[in-house]
Amino acid sequence: MIKTRIAVMALALSFMAAGACFAANPHLGTWKLNEAKSKPMPGMGKNTTVTYTEEKDKIKVAVEGVDKDGKPTHSVWVGKFDGKAYPLKGNLTYNSVAYKVVNDRTNDITTWKDGKMVWSGRITVAADGKSRTVTINGTDEKGKKFSGKAVYDKA
Repeated sequence: MIKTRIAVMALALSFMAAGACFAANPHLGTWKLNEAKSKPMPGMGKNTTVTYTEEKDKIKVAVEGVDKDGKPTHSVWVGKFDGKAYPLKGNLTYNSVAYKVVNDRTNDITTWKDGKMVWSGRITVAADGKSRTVTINGTDEKGKKFSGKAVYDKA
């Protein structure tokens, strides 16, 4: 009887631990740009909608926005949050992206164009899960440094 109780307890604890490991990623879902709270970079475009979905053992990030001239942009990235660069498909100024997990709600992001870093930053989902903030720093093609902040609300 005691062995059965111990086995049942061990099994229950195993399921609880597994559930905690697979808890919902707070980045998943659709995020809409909150322009009033954002600080755009002059002369650069903006991402208006960002959607994170699970795709087997990877994450898919689909981005809609506009470039510096107001023309629509679209990109799709599929990869892991493991710090390695994965290719990006779309019409942006970079063609590969790496996400690295900092903690449950925060990822570092780095972008490259043909192997040369374009910008890096940090993405943090608020504790309540209702917003996320992206801060970036980089150097443009003319060697001028830039920084910016985009705030998104959960759709």
